[in-house]
Amino acid sequence: MTLTITASSALWFLPFVLPVCAWVAWTDLSRMKIPNTAVLTLAGIFMVVGLMALPLAEYPWRLSHLAVMLVAGVIANAAGLMGAGDAKFIAAASPFVALGDAAALSLMFAATLLAAFATHRIIMHSRLRRMAPDWKSWSESKKFPMGFALGGTLVLYLSLGAIYGA
Repeated sequence: MTLTITASSALWFLPFVLPVCAWVAWTDLSRMKIPNTAVLTLAGIFMVVGLMALPLAEYPWRLSHLAVMLVAGVIANAAGLMGAGDAKFIAAASPFVALGDAAALSLMFAATLLAAFATHRIIMHSRLRRMAPDWKSWSESKKFPMGFALGGTLVLYLSLGAIYGA
């Protein structure tokens, strides 16, 4: 497996993105909300670190991913397909992804979503739930904290990019 993202770019991004993705997963699990500050932090990381991590000619194209995915996310949110926080997170995360990796990212997301959903449901019905008894996601029967899977997908993508990147 070879990804389009360069290993160097992935290594530049990963240490900055990892804590934000953990924050997003935590707040979505505990409050069923992805904070705007987390989304803005993620976008800010790309704007600053991207200048060092990417070739200058590629930087504006990657930044355009944010605008395109934000429009798509607003439409998906208006149609009731996803929450606003999820749409904003996807938009802020999209510049980190090389366009040539879109298909691989889709597979990573599918696998991460299945793993996150199974993990959440298993813990929700086990004694481990007592470790965080007040998390809002435990009482949501029809909604799932997608930030758990979305953050995990971005971390997985950058981690694999660091190993298998071009």
